[in-house]
Amino acid sequence: MTKRFAQIIIDISHEKVDRTFDYRIPPQLEDRISVGVLVKIPFGKGNSLRKGYVVGMTDHADYDADKIKEIAGIVEGSVSAESQLIMLAWWLKEQYGSTMNQALKTVLPVKQKVKPKEKKVLRLLIPEEQLEAVTAEAEKKSYKARVRLFKALKENPVIPYEVASGQMNLSAATIKPVIEKGYVALESEEIFRNPVKDAGGRVKAVDLNGEQQAVVDVFCEDYEAGKRETYLIHGITGSGKTEVYMEMISRVISEGMQVIVLIPEIALTYQTVMRFYGRFGNRVSIINSRLSAGERYDQFERARGGDIDIMIGPRSALFTPFSRLGLIIIDEEHEGAYKSEVVPRYHAREVAVKRAQMQNASVVLGSATPSLEAYTKALRGEYRLFSLHTRAKADSRLADVAVVDLREELKDGNKSIFSRQLQQMIGDRLEKKEQIMMFINRRGYANFVSCRSCGEAIKCPHCDVTLTLHKDNRLVCHYCGYSIPMPDQCPSCGSPYIANFGVGTQKIEMMTKKMFPQARVLRMDLDTTSKKGGHEEILSAFAEGEADILIGTQMIVKGHDFPDVTLVGVLAADLSLYTPDYRAAERTFQLLTQAAGRAGRDARHGDVIIQTYNPEHYSIVTAAGQDYENFYRQEMAYRRLMKYPPVNVLFTVQMASKSEAALVEAADRLAAHITPQADEEKVQMIGPVDASVYKINDIYRKILYLKQENYDILIKIRDSIDCFQQEKSEIFKGIVVQYDFS
Repeated sequence: MTKRFAQIIIDISHEKVDRTFDYRIPPQLEDRISVGVLVKIPFGKGNSLRKGYVVGMTDHADYDADKIKEIAGIVEGSVSAESQLIMLAWWLKEQYGSTMNQALKTVLPVKQKVKPKEKKVLRLLIPEEQLEAVTAEAEKKSYKARVRLFKALKENPVIPYEVASGQMNLSAATIKPVIEKGYVALESEEIFRNPVKDAGGRVKAVDLNGEQQAVVDVFCEDYEAGKRETYLIHGITGSGKTEVYMEMISRVISEGMQVIVLIPEIALTYQTVMRFYGRFGNRVSIINSRLSAGERYDQFERARGGDIDIMIGPRSALFTPFSRLGLIIIDEEHEGAYKSEVVPRYHAREVAVKRAQMQNASVVLGSATPSLEAYTKALRGEYRLFSLHTRAKADSRLADVAVVDLREELKDGNKSIFSRQLQQMIGDRLEKKEQIMMFINRRGYANFVSCRSCGEAIKCPHCDVTLTLHKDNRLVCHYCGYSIPMPDQCPSCGSPYIANFGVGTQKIEMMTKKMFPQARVLRMDLDTTSKKGGHEEILSAFAEGEADILIGTQMIVKGHDFPDVTLVGVLAADLSLYTPDYRAAERTFQLLTQAAGRAGRDARHGDVIIQTYNPEHYSIVTAAGQDYENFYRQEMAYRRLMKYPPVNVLFTVQMASKSEAALVEAADRLAAHITPQADEEKVQMIGPVDASVYKINDIYRKILYLKQENYDILIKIRDSIDCFQQEKSEIFKGIVVQYDFS
């Protein structure tokens, strides 16, 4: 049915993108008006024509329908990047369940123009004879500062303003009169901030091996033929996926098209950007959360203006305003960082495919450990699958992996966090002047602190989690940031017998330095990389051989290429297995495989030690053997049995409130409302149940889980929930309801 009114945003650069105006859609434009279209509208008392974007359509206007103005026309011409992104926002809203405002703020991440960075210069406007005359006049009147300026302009007719006001010590009062007299002009030009520093010289393309070249050839043939598909490159660690990406990019930008390269972690930006910058020069830029507001704004302006061809960054880079988008690459596509944790809870992989369809672009996914979702789609033929079975460097091969049973270590009297085999190998590598990486998926000095008398762990008063002990002898909540000094006695029973349990990166660093005092040790986790440039500083120091051992969380095991690393130690492989998540085994396999891939990436052979209390678990056994296909078969058997994704779609309804009683009532009423529809549509429903962390920052949380293989059925249930909330608004007062699809 045709909609009567359009909701229009006048200026999408404004911070408040939710300020929309209703306009009547004239009959002659009914077939041409859709979300994202740029239209001309009468605006204000004078009805001056302005441009605006359609962001929604409705049959019911909030304003008196007789007083609503009519759209004047459509702005003809090519579809702008903004139009495409607004269309994408509408799809996000419908697909993942959010308001249009939330979706717009996702796809238009830079909404308010920051003060531009300007370069000001003083330019001489008068000929040399007149300059000599005014100089003589200034000397006669003892205008010493003005004389300095004139003499400097005689030597150089263009002087940077910052030099004049700084080194020459000229005040504005000195400069203003000579500008007013027309002797000098103050000129300024807007310059873009460039976050890519010290990129180094250009490098030539490397020679690809047979496997790599075969992938590039197929992609280029498809691109030449106008075929735009989604490709999955499953390549073992070190197989040279980045070189393949760069050849594909070279082909795409040679036709004047633009490319987005997604990487999962800010920590990967440094090495990735250096490689791409070395190949493509200053046509490359980056976007990430560590940039200043000015830097972020400038990168999107450079993209919008066509000053760059390649944007590299994490999830938000997907919304770069490229109007000639030809290719989206998602490196390490399996990473959880590609899933948004805020509404709309989209997955970058799915949104990339949608954006590519809208702009006639291709998508390339790459991983040594593909997500089960992507690999399943590839096996079904929805994606085109490529495999790289050999390492790119001819003299490099996969590391040898040994699994150490920590239960046996304890039986033999070794209470250290380092197994005897790992201790011996660390000593050996230090003697050989080779580098070592040690990985544990936990930061902090210890896991938690508890009382040996009463058994109570010290918890955050605002969240349902234990506090973590840090090296400064403070207990910190990793959810809300609450912090207290380490107490001398138990807050529950007063006993002095309180102690820390578990290990974190800080404690491993301390114990490593104690056991190997000759070693130079670096630590990389959220604490050491909190400042801007922290990742680059640590990674570049390690790459340049300024440390022997790098200790860190999962950010150190993904994508990095350090030729001198010949030993990787995984200190507690089990930690990720015990999380309350159906993907725990998959994430464990991925982490261990990625960690193993950091060793022996050059001519020297590499070794990996995986320490675990559960050496028989299939995720650990298959990771040690670098056997993805075997892991996939076993994990998919579990997913089929439990009806988890990618076999079924998992729809979660998450409810939160400061009032526990109100939350319980609303959750129960909502479940009762859904049950008949779920039964009819054969939807499996679980809950409502408490969230894995029931309370965060004094807010209680409950979840409803619904499983069905048909996504559309779950969308219908979501729409039914929206209607129920509106009908029973008194029940849901103070209740936040959010949706998530997996």
